[in-house]
Amino acid sequence: MSMFKFKSIFVGAIALSLVSPTASANLKPAEIPPVFEKLLNSPTLANPAMIVIDGSTGETIYEKNINAQRKPASVMKVLTAAMVLQYLDPLKVFTTEISIAPEANTIYIKGSLDPWIGTTHSVARKMNRASLTHMASNATNAVRSYNAGELVDYTVVYSDLYEQDVKNFKKYWADRGFKPVFKAQKTLDLSSVVTVPIAIETSPPVAKILDWMMLWSDNELAERLARLSSKAAGEPFGILGVEKIFRKLLADLQIDASKLVVKDASGLSKSNKVTAKMIGELLYKLRKDARFTGLHPVLPVSGVSGTLNDRFIETAPTAVGLVRAKTGSLNGTATLAGYVESSDREYVFVTLADQIPRGYTSLKKARAAIDKILGRIAAPNIPAEISPLPQNL
Repeated sequence: MSMFKFKSIFVGAIALSLVSPTASANLKPAEIPPVFEKLLNSPTLANPAMIVIDGSTGETIYEKNINAQRKPASVMKVLTAAMVLQYLDPLKVFTTEISIAPEANTIYIKGSLDPWIGTTHSVARKMNRASLTHMASNATNAVRSYNAGELVDYTVVYSDLYEQDVKNFKKYWADRGFKPVFKAQKTLDLSSVVTVPIAIETSPPVAKILDWMMLWSDNELAERLARLSSKAAGEPFGILGVEKIFRKLLADLQIDASKLVVKDASGLSKSNKVTAKMIGELLYKLRKDARFTGLHPVLPVSGVSGTLNDRFIETAPTAVGLVRAKTGSLNGTATLAGYVESSDREYVFVTLADQIPRGYTSLKKARAAIDKILGRIAAPNIPAEISPLPQNL
């Protein structure tokens, strides 16, 4: 039995054991504001920003500092995911082709801006990713086969590779005594060139890459997917294009973006700024819009998966399996934004605690405090009455 299946069964057992005769949430909507206000005044959270929205009606149930500019940390990836879902085909796969022209002592690498080329062959194969090691190794063998076992002077002409992937090719070959000259081209047309194929590598479709990026908060993937989305939207392949699309996305959803500051797409920069209201409204509207149905399933689940795998289990066990949210952390910042199941409804929530003391101990305490707050409203959506089994079974 897989760990995920085991945890799912465990979550179900917890949910059933906690169902009251009325299957009601711990707190009714009207009871939330005074309780949350008291909990959020804890020094552990250091004056955070928070919003709670009724997922059915859009009504704001609770708010604190919701218009204040705060650091989102990796909650920024919610914007990135929305951008990917809108502009990239979820079934799109990325292909990298490598070939050799032995008469011209040239290797050609025709990329497709694959955001997930792996440098460790075993990991790449396990995850069905393109393997840089496999391509580079095959190229080395090809050069030797055409040159009596020697690694002679060569040129590598390439297109649509990320700078880091180019560096990885160079390092792999340099470590083995092969130091070709690299030349970049915007496009690579080999129709008139006589070449011999060396390897063709593909990575999973966009949907699976997005799933991994959100589940494990992969910063490099976030940056690359955002830039690919910007390019697909007709904007520059860079952070300026990403910012423009972020703002367009919010404007199209009629969300105020005036306090948005974008320095990257991953949330690593401490100069990024959002408001709790902005992200709360975004999450609410994304949940209602058919174009973005792919967001909810890729969010980590409390106590079950991804970056929430180990959270809530001890801090708020009643919320295990009931929260789907994007985590975020920087030194001095703990954030969480997503959805929490609460008996007869779903709440949208955003918590941005970016004024906590620096250090892991403070971060851990802040996370626990956030978990406990959500534990006050989390409750399984299970019918109060369970129909009896038919007698003839």
